[in-house]
Amino acid sequence: MKDNARVLALRKKNKSDIKVMVVAEEHRQRMAFSDTVRSCGFTLVGCVSLAQWQEKYDIYNTAVDIWLIDSDYDDSVSTATILSKPAAVLVGFSQAPYLNATQEYAKWQRKLKRKLSQLIGLPFLSAAPVDKNADTDWKYVVFLGASMGGPSAVKEFLDNVPATLPICILLAHHFNHAMISTLPRILNRHNDWQCQIIASSQRLRAGKCLIVPIDKQVVCDSTGRVILLDQDWHGEYKPAIGQLLKNTSDVHGSELINIIFSGMGNDGSQYLDLIQDNNSQLWAQDPSLSACPSQPQAIIDSGYCDFVGSPTDLAKKLTDYIGERAASHSH
Repeated sequence: MKDNARVLALRKKNKSDIKVMVVAEEHRQRMAFSDTVRSCGFTLVGCVSLAQWQEKYDIYNTAVDIWLIDSDYDDSVSTATILSKPAAVLVGFSQAPYLNATQEYAKWQRKLKRKLSQLIGLPFLSAAPVDKNADTDWKYVVFLGASMGGPSAVKEFLDNVPATLPICILLAHHFNHAMISTLPRILNRHNDWQCQIIASSQRLRAGKCLIVPIDKQVVCDSTGRVILLDQDWHGEYKPAIGQLLKNTSDVHGSELINIIFSGMGNDGSQYLDLIQDNNSQLWAQDPSLSACPSQPQAIIDSGYCDFVGSPTDLAKKLTDYIGERAASHSH
């Protein structure tokens, strides 16, 4: 449904001034909605479940131009959509494919853009499809998860991985909030990797190791972006390695190598059956060589672990694995 007078006013706005609220129950649907909204150049006001929205937002004082709702359209949502005076409200949409199903996802995204174009009369939205390979200089994503005892293990790994490989690295490390700023300096020494904490949404790059912040969530999308969200991590562990493992696996599939290093607890082992279904690689540091063995041991105990070794062994395995993949592709 739409308000024609507000639609006319909306067309006069800059794209970045158009505010969109997403309320959807499934994580995959929220990710796909937010990815599409950002690719349109709009501003995402929020991307939450119904319960999260009711808890976090003032339903009587939230300015929204477009609502995307894939949840129960109850009285509170109905009241909020009226009071926010939006130009358009879209209730319900088809289930989004996994982001690593590139063609199906791009088709779904074009369908959503066409629907938005019809609602608000902006034909540019249904233009060029998303190209996953645009503006990328890497072929593989390497996701590293670590906790207690992790810095020395990750440092040894990076020291033995050439920064010239066609890979980008995303590191999620349980770390002291006051000390996280020191981690790039620790990891950068004596190697050519550029390590930095994610402070804004950006693209994955070859030769870079992006460190996930502790106080804000990030999600990866189908075009190689890492999107910083103004939301805390859910659960006990921050950042949530398991949540990121599932996200990166859904997006990058067989182009993803996950490696779990030393750490306490079992964060990272929650969604391993789904990671297996996406054909993502899963490796772990040898628990006997870990300062804290429980985290890599949980990965091994799952039965899904493809390789176990020291940080140096893992670096060599990665180099060999990428060389083997390149050789098989050339044939």
